[in-house]
Amino acid sequence: MPRQLGELEDAVMTRVWQWNRPVTVREVLEDLQQERSIAYTTVMTVMDNLHQKGWVRREVSGRAYRYTAVSTRAAYSAALMNEAWSKSDNPAAALVAFFGMMSAEQREALTDAVRIVQRDTPEQGGEEPGEEPAAGRAAEGEAGAGR
Repeated sequence: MPRQLGELEDAVMTRVWQWNRPVTVREVLEDLQQERSIAYTTVMTVMDNLHQKGWVRREVSGRAYRYTAVSTRAAYSAALMNEAWSKSDNPAAALVAFFGMMSAEQREALTDAVRIVQRDTPEQGGEEPGEEPAAGRAAEGEAGAGR
């Protein structure tokens, strides 16, 4: 399970994810220097750490390495959300609280995502047609309790 990236690690990975191509330390450095004063060796160390942690792979290109993301920003975000959710003593209530924090646009994106997953996932069974899943009933009970 991934640990949350530190501030500088996130700034580096954001560029690697956005550019979606092999990048050098120099390229990342030059882009970061538009926002802050930072040394080449600092960026090199962060990118080496990201490689050691499995966030990026690297290949030799001349006298430098080229780094490529191992997974996407979306996969990273999903793993962090899953980890936080799995640590809850009441996952249904945690989801209800999380959904309550969402904007209308985020809830619409969630609805679209659920439709995609339901369409792409074979029927699991267990619930009668039209019956609300047990997790949904538990979450609704928790949401109503706080009102």
